[in-house]
Amino acid sequence: MSEKRYFRQQNPFIVPTTDGKLIEEHIGHASTGTGEYSVAYMIAPPHWSEPHQRPEFDEVTIVVRGRKRFEIDGDIVELGAGESLLIKAGARVRYSNPFEAECEYWSVCVPAFSPATVNREEE
Repeated sequence: MSEKRYFRQQNPFIVPTTDGKLIEEHIGHASTGTGEYSVAYMIAPPHWSEPHQRPEFDEVTIVVRGRKRFEIDGDIVELGAGESLLIKAGARVRYSNPFEAECEYWSVCVPAFSPATVNREEE
């Protein structure tokens, strides 16, 4: 019998966090061993933020609910539900949710997200 040409994810990898953010990796290094791209579902709590970073991968964010703020090479962009954004590899970016409601979104990275290639700055 030949190998199936699809994969149904029923148990995404829950990335351990200490900041209250939910990260469920559906496809990627941690969940499926896929390095070409990653797909993750996330919920960022109110007043959440990450340090600046300079990823070595492109990242598409699609906001489902709430709002999310991006600081990209000195520009500020805010997305709401139904909006998406592509940030190219090498941009200096900071992700945050400085708002009162949580933000639900999907992230697609090409190549796949990796702690070794996200290049987070010390705060």
